[in-house]
Amino acid sequence: MKNKYLPRIADVKLALALQAMGAVLIEGPKWCGKTSTAENIAKSVLYMQDPDTYAENMLKAKTKPSLLLEGKTPRLLDEWQVAPVLWNAVRFAVDKRQTTGQFILTGSVVPIRTDDMHSGTGRISRMKMRTMSLFESGESSGEISLGDLFEGKTEMYGKSKLTLEQIAFVLIRGGWPAAVNERDEILSLKKASDYYEAVVNEDISRVDNVEKNSDRVRGLMRSLSRNISSEAGVTTLLKDLRANDESLSQVTIDQYISALKKLFVIDDLPAWSPRLRSKTAIRRTAKRHFSDPSIAAAALGATVKRLFDDFCTFGLLFEALCIRDLRVYADSLDGSVYHYRDAKGVEVDAVIQMGNGNWGAVEVKMGAGDVEAAAENLMNFKKNVDTEIMAEPSFLMILTATETAFQMDNGVWVVPLGCLCS
Repeated sequence: MKNKYLPRIADVKLALALQAMGAVLIEGPKWCGKTSTAENIAKSVLYMQDPDTYAENMLKAKTKPSLLLEGKTPRLLDEWQVAPVLWNAVRFAVDKRQTTGQFILTGSVVPIRTDDMHSGTGRISRMKMRTMSLFESGESSGEISLGDLFEGKTEMYGKSKLTLEQIAFVLIRGGWPAAVNERDEILSLKKASDYYEAVVNEDISRVDNVEKNSDRVRGLMRSLSRNISSEAGVTTLLKDLRANDESLSQVTIDQYISALKKLFVIDDLPAWSPRLRSKTAIRRTAKRHFSDPSIAAAALGATVKRLFDDFCTFGLLFEALCIRDLRVYADSLDGSVYHYRDAKGVEVDAVIQMGNGNWGAVEVKMGAGDVEAAAENLMNFKKNVDTEIMAEPSFLMILTATETAFQMDNGVWVVPLGCLCS
């Protein structure tokens, strides 16, 4: 029996993009729901990787790619990158038809760019899709909206229904639609493990048709997982990996990381560069993140019990879970998420920057005992941002694993992840 489609935050963004442009490209990790979301709005579908029609599709792509574009619109071209020529064919068809909403392209791999591939600017809109947030999976009450925070709304309250044990579970399970739909707990947890094994043993070599050593891939992903939510550089990763493989080189690590990024497995968090009142140098290094925290959990062999036995790792993975959800919610508002750290060691876990210049700062703390210190850190950070040039922050927020959402006397919001939505 086919799983019921769960509405996604990306549904609205896709519909709007189709109204504005001739074609839309949806990119993101395998199994995150791109095809299902596109199928939900498409009027006809071409599955490029369908074994029954693959040879015929590839022959058409080589001889007359326009044949593959025939069908009711919007027409979904699933895994289009199998035949990169489709990109120029879509662009040409959009120019010729002069009508919006013609095509949806989905892809789980960044294609190898050829010299004759046009940019698609003005014809093909791009949107990134991620795994499901806790609001999409029905595990966040959604009582506190990121959009409302940016609008300066007050008098908002919420109560999370998630216990710490449940947070550990959803972290390990991940936001994979198939896992969220799965009612059997053991099977739902197995989805992330299956994804991890597929990346290690197959996908990473297929992305560029260069064979990769699965043991090295496994070691790299474990090292990235141990360093999740940190600014660990390649030198740190190499030192970690050489403990078991002295012959490993930085060139190899760079190649493997590049392949994982092309698969949308790695999704590092870039640094934010505000104008400061002081002359403090700002660190530019990205933080290590996967597209879903369950990938790191699978690489580390994490279980609920093991996370409770190792609260340090639990805290880092919880931060990764928060970053995933913040990115999903920010995407729907056309915002971007960054982190901040300066040379004096002042850090902010997440900064959401909107296209109009508005911004908000977020600290991630699992427990209530860290809230006061986190609020003080946010207030001090705000004082150092030059708000005469930049806008005042729309909000300051502490994202927690606690139960109740409220606004402190100093204006800082305390919001459980289980209350947040877009």
